[in-house]
Amino acid sequence: MTKISLLFFLMTLGIPAIAQPPKRIITLSGALTETVDALGSGAKIAAVDVTSTYPAYINRLPRVSQTRSVSAESLLSFSPDLILAPEGAINKATEFQLKSAGINVITIVQEYSAKGATKFIRQVSSAIGAQTKGEELAAQTEQNLNKALDMVKKNPKKPKVLFIYARGTGVMMVAGKDTSMDAIIRLAGGRNAAQGLSKFKPYTTEALINANPDLILLFDFGYKSLGGMNSILKMPGVGLTNAGKNKRIVEMDGELLVNFSSRLAQAITQLNSKW
Repeated sequence: MTKISLLFFLMTLGIPAIAQPPKRIITLSGALTETVDALGSGAKIAAVDVTSTYPAYINRLPRVSQTRSVSAESLLSFSPDLILAPEGAINKATEFQLKSAGINVITIVQEYSAKGATKFIRQVSSAIGAQTKGEELAAQTEQNLNKALDMVKKNPKKPKVLFIYARGTGVMMVAGKDTSMDAIIRLAGGRNAAQGLSKFKPYTTEALINANPDLILLFDFGYKSLGGMNSILKMPGVGLTNAGKNKRIVEMDGELLVNFSSRLAQAITQLNSKW
C-alpha cells in the first residue's frame, strides 16, 4: 500500500495517521483491550481500565483506576504514547491535559452491529499502526459472523428475552432499544422483551410481569450478585413469567456479550444456543 493510499484509508476511517506505531498503549474498554491483543499488540498494553478482563493475562496488568472514572495524573503515570478510549470515557479537560503532554488520544465510537464489529477492528488497527493485521482480522471476523448468522437463521426458536443488569437487588436495570444488549439479542435471533423502552431503565416488578419474557438473561456477575437460580426465581413477579415458570434464567460472560469486535460471532453462537 502506497503512502498516499494508506493516508486516504486512514482518513476514511476517521482515525489520524500516526508517524510510527506506539510502544506503550492504554486501553479504556474491554473491547479495545481484547482487539489490541487480537491484533498481536498485547505486549504493548501498559495499563487497562476496570472493565478489561480478557484474555486472562490482562488481569495481571495494572489498572488506571478502580472505577470507570480516570484522571490525567493516573493515565500519565504509565508513560503511554497512545490512549485508546471509547466515546465519553475521557472528559474534555482531561483530554486537553493529555494532549498538552504530547500523548496521542484516540476516541473510537463503537457501532453495535456485524458491520460495526469489522469497522471497529479496522479503526483500532489503524490507531496502533497494524493495518495489515487489521485487514486479516476483519476478514476472518466477517467470515465467522456470516457462519454464525446463517446458524441463527436455521434455529426456529425466537424467544422473548429480558436482559437485567444487576449488582445485587439494590441495582437492577433492564436494557431497552439503542443498547448493546438489544443488539446482541436480536443478532442471536431473540426478541427484546423490553419493548417501548430506550437505553437502560430501572427494573420494576410491574414491568417484568408486563414484559412476560420467555427467558431472563444476566451477566455472570449479575447472576451471582442476585444469589443464583433459586434466589432469582423467588424474586417478586418472576414466577408469573414464562421464564420463571420454565426456569429459563440464563447467565453469560458479560464482556463477551458486549464485545462487538473479533469475538462477536462467538457471542452470537453461544447466546443462540441458550434458546
